[in-house]
Amino acid sequence: MRSPVFIAVAVLVVLMGAAVVGVAAYDASRDGLVADGVTVGGIDVGGIEAADARAKLEAELLDPLREPVVVRARRKRFRLSAERARVRADLDAMVDEALARSRDGNVLERTGRGLTGGAVDAEIEPRIAVDRQAVRSLDRRVERATERAPRDAKVDFSAGALEKVESRYGIRLYESSLRARVEDALRQPDPAVRTVSVRLRKVQPEVTTSELAKSHPIVVTVDRGGYRLRLFKRLKLVETYPIAVGQVGLETPAGLYDVQNKAVDPAWNVPNADWAGDLAGTVVPGGTPQNPLKERWLGIYDGAGIHGTDQTGSIGTNASHGCIRMLIPDVIELYDQVPVGAPVYIA
Repeated sequence: MRSPVFIAVAVLVVLMGAAVVGVAAYDASRDGLVADGVTVGGIDVGGIEAADARAKLEAELLDPLREPVVVRARRKRFRLSAERARVRADLDAMVDEALARSRDGNVLERTGRGLTGGAVDAEIEPRIAVDRQAVRSLDRRVERATERAPRDAKVDFSAGALEKVESRYGIRLYESSLRARVEDALRQPDPAVRTVSVRLRKVQPEVTTSELAKSHPIVVTVDRGGYRLRLFKRLKLVETYPIAVGQVGLETPAGLYDVQNKAVDPAWNVPNADWAGDLAGTVVPGGTPQNPLKERWLGIYDGAGIHGTDQTGSIGTNASHGCIRMLIPDVIELYDQVPVGAPVYIA
């Protein structure tokens, strides 16, 4: 007859075996159940079967992701559809990971959680893929519609007179920031974050309007048709002088030049031309009656320049051989104010 001790040990072994079998059976029964405390992209999938978790993710995660992302930039809106962005969510992989995290710990730990209502603290990142080329394409669309190059302030002579072109700051996108934010929005089911406001930055011009006047202390313009020479200081008109310009066939050359040289009582290097007669190719000293370059000379281009004249009756006509004639008091006054290098625009 067996002893009581033996019987007690045998009973204990049987009970322990039954407990192990029970724990294993209980644990196996929860293989397809997502543990409490598991979320996917903020969506709670704990306490439900894998199939139900997949259905919940499709409804709360994938369906909202099918809505377009909208980019707002300078009162314009740009849409990127989920289809064009090729938004793809791997629901099966997310559910598998949720189940795997639900199995954290050993069999006793899992059983203990299940029996006591414990939870797994597991936040799973959604597995969502997007087409980055589509995002870059959207970025280029926004860029074309919103960006502009900075414009330097400048003096524009093309209209035949001195005109100031105001500077303008440029606009640039924070490109990498926009792309990253659009990609993130494509992966977010929350409608509040699926509208992206563009971040812009100003780009300053190299020459601002306030700097333009400083860079143009003196400018001379010549209006051939109106027989007027105008002197500007810091782009403000300070004086207008009557002039004579080149006659037909010997026109004063139009264009933008600058003062290349200056002289008081300049010598006249007579051009080797038929109209110069016996003086052709000679040098007439300054200050002599035969020298038509009276008192002052400001050379601008290929022998042409601004000078005084004692032929006062020629002022207001096409009378010179290409130069710009001024009354002697006027050219003396101009000479002292216009340095070498000053721009001269002849229209």
